[in-house]
Amino acid sequence: MSDDRRRAVRRVGVVVLAANLGLVAAKGGVWWVTGSLAVGSEAVNSLADTAYSLIVLAGLYLTTRPPDFEHPHGHERIEPFVSLFVALGIFVAGGVVLWNAVTSVANGTYGVEAGAAGVAVLVASAGVKFGLYRYCLAVGRKRHSPAVVAAALDNRNDILTATAALVGVLGASFGVPVLDPIAAGVVSVGIFYTGFEIVRDNVSYLVGAAPPEDLRREILERALEHPRVRGAHDVVAHYVGPEVDVSLHIEVEGHMSLFEAHSIESEVVESVRAVPEVDDVFVHVDPKELGEWKPDDNADRLVGTAVAGEGHAPPKRGAGEDVRSEAATAEDPERRD
Repeated sequence: MSDDRRRAVRRVGVVVLAANLGLVAAKGGVWWVTGSLAVGSEAVNSLADTAYSLIVLAGLYLTTRPPDFEHPHGHERIEPFVSLFVALGIFVAGGVVLWNAVTSVANGTYGVEAGAAGVAVLVASAGVKFGLYRYCLAVGRKRHSPAVVAAALDNRNDILTATAALVGVLGASFGVPVLDPIAAGVVSVGIFYTGFEIVRDNVSYLVGAAPPEDLRREILERALEHPRVRGAHDVVAHYVGPEVDVSLHIEVEGHMSLFEAHSIESEVVESVRAVPEVDDVFVHVDPKELGEWKPDDNADRLVGTAVAGEGHAPPKRGAGEDVRSEAATAEDPERRD
């Protein structure tokens, strides 16, 4: 993990924690003065956000620690667990919102007016949460951090809950207080769905699923673009935490020296490792004359069936380089769009 990624991810945790602390103070003050159920629920929501922001911050600190003797590949595998903790917090928040909505209707305990102060703090809360959502989403995508993306989705939920609370406050002001629990019940459904999204995405990181097809295509193209690589097979890419490990076989001319083969292997490794999502790369070099090439339907499909069918086949003597170049430089119709 680069120092830039480490600093950026940790900074997100600090910013989110500081923002949640400020919102707890603001909402708690308005709740204390007005007694509004809607504002009080939001204060409790922000207090819960603060509590698990501390745990997320600790998790992000652990996952961004450099490799050590016991963890030679780093600590990135912790990150999906941090994301799942965020999802757990989201499910709890959705349950609390739904419970409050149902019990307030059953008991008739809703509709306390919060006045201009309540409206102002809820509008400000939604604005702050929108800013956090955009910030976390941008950093999470740029730095390929599932935990930060999960934090972004959680902040998106808080925009919804603040909006629901605002509907309740305005409803009480205009004589329709029942809007408060109704809006809260609707928002709870969206909260539960966000928790489901986070669990779904992070389970892929935990079970070692394959990355998206466009990333697998880029990995294969980078291997084939080397001028002395005649083909590639047994290409395997899978998630190890939020990062991707890659292994593949490349075919080269068998007459070259060990120094030359090693140089080609190193250049292919560096080219593939330059993909931001990729962590470790393992390349096995095969002399093409041994005939170890085997049909690889996935590789053919990724590069393009018509071209890859030729480019990955054992090239004929004297024509191999032309065939290889055609496969490596073929235009991808999906990228052209």
